Amino acid sequence: MSFGRYCLSGVAVALTVACCGCARDRLPGFPRVILWAWESPQNLSFLDPREAGVAFLAKTFVLADRQIIARPRLQPLRVPPATRLISVVRLESTGRGDLPAAASLAPAIAAMANEPGISALQIDYDARVSERAFYRDLIGRVRERIPDGFPLSITALASWCNSDGWIAALPVREAVPMLFRMGPDRYRPGAAFRVPLCQASVGVSMDEPLASLPRGRRVFVFHPGSWSESDYKNALQEAHRWQ
Repeated sequence: MSFGRYCLSGVAVALTVACCGCARDRLPGFPRVILWAWESPQNLSFLDPREAGVAFLAKTFVLADRQIIARPRLQPLRVPPATRLISVVRLESTGRGDLPAAASLAPAIAAMANEPGISALQIDYDARVSERAFYRDLIGRVRERIPDGFPLSITALASWCNSDGWIAALPVREAVPMLFRMGPDRYRPGAAFRVPLCQASVGVSMDEPLASLPRGRRVFVFHPGSWSESDYKNALQEAHRWQ
């Protein structure tokens, strides 16, 4: 079964909230499909805000030898006025030298929650085991600096949501397990996740279809390039097919 250039063939996506076994919605008021818009020109003017929101890469911070290098988004992003927007902050550690102090990075991340039109903040960081204490401290400091009730989420490796579970007590609204580009961190199609933070949403990619997903989750969909209207419609059509 083909859906244009990319497909979500076999992805079990449920858009309805009222279903048997659904996890508690941790982002009430947000659409059940969220498009990840990464560092490519993104013209999403065709998007229907009632059907999908957008989580866009807003800024990247490179952490190297106690230094913080900020890289703002350089590519244009166009969305309809009523679109629910999630600002995504990407953290990249070079593994060289010590990490900077969490206190020096937290204000820059928290400030992004005050940008016009932003409804939530998400941090994307593949933290090494040795970097977890830093990440835990950083998340706590960011949470303290953003308004009460403002959604703060993170992306997560599948192992963080099951066998590892170190994120269980983090002060975030939810963790989105990324079920693509996983390498040895494999995911068994259709399996649920043990950590409650990981039970409301899942992250998939247009170019890595899965056989099935836990039902009733909000679905974050990654595109390796620029979203087109046909890709968007094909993703929604496949999502509705699995309701």
